[in-house]
Amino acid sequence: MHTDDFFSTKPDGNVDWTEFRTGEWVCQVWSLDADLMKSLRFGPLSSHADLDVALALTRLLHEDFVARGTRHDERMTDEEVVLAVKAHRAVLSRLGLEPPQLPFRHHSGFYDYWRKNDMSGGGGWQARRECIEELLGPTREALEELQENEYERRFKKGPGGTFKNLIFAAIGPKPKIVLRDAVNNDVEIVQNAENCLVYSDPLPAHGLTWRQMVTWWTKNHMQPADEPAAADALYRRLYRSLDSLPEQVLLHTYCARYAEPEGFDLPALIPQVYLHYDPYTRRSPEHSGALYRQRMDFLLLAPDRSRIVIEVDGAHHYGTKNQADENRYDTYTASPKLYSEMVAEDRRLHLAGYEIYRFGGWEITQPDGPETISRFFTELLDRHKKPTP
Repeated sequence: MHTDDFFSTKPDGNVDWTEFRTGEWVCQVWSLDADLMKSLRFGPLSSHADLDVALALTRLLHEDFVARGTRHDERMTDEEVVLAVKAHRAVLSRLGLEPPQLPFRHHSGFYDYWRKNDMSGGGGWQARRECIEELLGPTREALEELQENEYERRFKKGPGGTFKNLIFAAIGPKPKIVLRDAVNNDVEIVQNAENCLVYSDPLPAHGLTWRQMVTWWTKNHMQPADEPAAADALYRRLYRSLDSLPEQVLLHTYCARYAEPEGFDLPALIPQVYLHYDPYTRRSPEHSGALYRQRMDFLLLAPDRSRIVIEVDGAHHYGTKNQADENRYDTYTASPKLYSEMVAEDRRLHLAGYEIYRFGGWEITQPDGPETISRFFTELLDRHKKPTP
């Protein structure tokens, strides 16, 4: 996207000398598209990705402030700069980036700022350029890093498609899902929707954090509530969706990290996520090719855009239950068929770009189980940490 795309009027040779500034007539032939700027505050454009828009807006602000500080031939008025800055902040927020903290709101404010900070007189032009670079340069570099990551992702075998929603943490009967719009791949839960949670907010560039999950929960399920109370309620709701001790131990061990400094900015561990919905049963001879695994035990959407699946395997994953013996202990016989189905689905997910890690339920319930889990997550989060801007 080019900076010119933000303007509804562009130089075409028809000069209109209508504005008088600083003792001389100035040609005013640019007009910022105010409607476009306002629309960017409420959502992405259909024609350009947010990343491309953010880069172009960063260049626009950089170029216009430098022009104001040197040649006085900026294209935007003070009011237009305010609109551009607001749009810039909104787009950066959707990308998961902190907007730059500008100490002025518009060109007039920049003029007052440089006069108060010894950027007038000899060497003033260079000082003002350096000032704008210091304010906007880190944002541009962070966006360019995101762009490089995006290029790499396209050439790597990462997960295909676009994130649309998460259906997770079902309690009781599983949800029944239909494909409402096959063109847009829109799904709808037509039965048992009240038993599950659905996250459909835009997914930031750097994964899905616990803080973002808590914000979503507060907005949709617990208004009004402060962040700690909402976080506690959401954790309890997620915990209720688990019906095995090993899964409960794993969730509890990971979620303890949320209480650490900056813990709310860790990736959220999402339980019982529906990977796909298969309307046919595997026992039906007419549909022997039906999908094996409909639900993941846990999902992490990591800062480096990886999608990480964590499975906790009980004996029923790889064995068939025997008739109870006289001591009423459950025993299982190893089933090559069940094991083959499980690893075949793993291969399919691997080829689709997911990372899969498996825990045996037995190892989690051992005395050192929580320590094993904690050590694993420390190494996993370090491997998938947010790219440095």
